[in-house]
Amino acid sequence: MPRWRDVKHKKIKKNIEKKEEISFIPASIPDRLKAFLTDTFMITMPILYIVIYLVMGSREEFKSHMGEGWLYILIPHLLIVTSFWSFKGQTPGMKAYDIKIVNKAMKNPNIFQSIIRYFLMQISIFSIIGILLALFRKDKQTLHDILSFTYMIKSEDEID
Repeated sequence: MPRWRDVKHKKIKKNIEKKEEISFIPASIPDRLKAFLTDTFMITMPILYIVIYLVMGSREEFKSHMGEGWLYILIPHLLIVTSFWSFKGQTPGMKAYDIKIVNKAMKNPNIFQSIIRYFLMQISIFSIIGILLALFRKDKQTLHDILSFTYMIKSEDEID
């Protein structure tokens, strides 16, 4: 039986229908944004540099073959990010801010969930609505979290 203080301070959420306890604190939106920006500089920027200057040869060459260049960027990015999510449950930026991605069983998402989440995240970012959804939900889930059945939680408060 959970203590009332833990439930009140959102350390424990109760699912009344199934009489199960889901123990997590959702990651805050500022922490999620900081983790995303950190990952952008740690993962995406090196890939961009390698593709533009080493693979394509120059900015002008990248500009003239932009579709091919973005494929060279997005495929390694997809592989790296989904691998981090599936095997570690967090990217380096998420680790820096104590955030973890889990599925409903409170385990790392499987590779299928990670790939779905990755593609839906791109759509959420470009549509803005998918990201803003987190502002109106208590569990801070975005559209890509909801559709991929994942949660971003504070990893230090996770209870196994």
